[in-house]
Amino acid sequence: MTKPLKGERPKGLGLTRRQLLSRSVAAGASFVVGAGFVASGNAAWAMETTAIKPESMATLIQMARDIYPHDQVADEFYAIAVKGYDSAENAEQVEAGITELNAAATAAGHADYLSIGWEEDRVAVLKAIEGGVFFQTIRAGLVTGLYNQKALWPIFGYEGESFSLGGYIERGFDDINWL
Repeated sequence: MTKPLKGERPKGLGLTRRQLLSRSVAAGASFVVGAGFVASGNAAWAMETTAIKPESMATLIQMARDIYPHDQVADEFYAIAVKGYDSAENAEQVEAGITELNAAATAAGHADYLSIGWEEDRVAVLKAIEGGVFFQTIRAGLVTGLYNQKALWPIFGYEGESFSLGGYIERGFDDINWL
């Protein structure tokens, strides 16, 4: 067995940080999918997957962004919103749903959902499955999974609950001048 050169990892130990970044930049990827993880291709975050395939998690993140698109919200917040689906009890339903989504993408002439480059085309594929249980489950879960993240509230102009501060009436609710 040969000794690895400086900066190289021994075979079988996965990717180095440098290799991961170079592959994601070279591919122009939104997500880098590896053995048991999904990472951002253009930002500093990654998440480990335990019950569903990393490719499925990357698809869920893109699906979440397409269902509730906010250009000012980073992918990591969408990843946090769908992380709860990475569990043993959800794995079968999620994998079946991703298979359904990829089949709809294939029927529309694409390799799979994640490979569709244009948002408009991805939305068309989502519309094809929007009546199904999988789509409705993900869409409903995103309402709280995404919008209950306190770090996002300032982006949307939400100041948080007001009950503990006396309610909204005395805190600017009545200062609208267009009525």
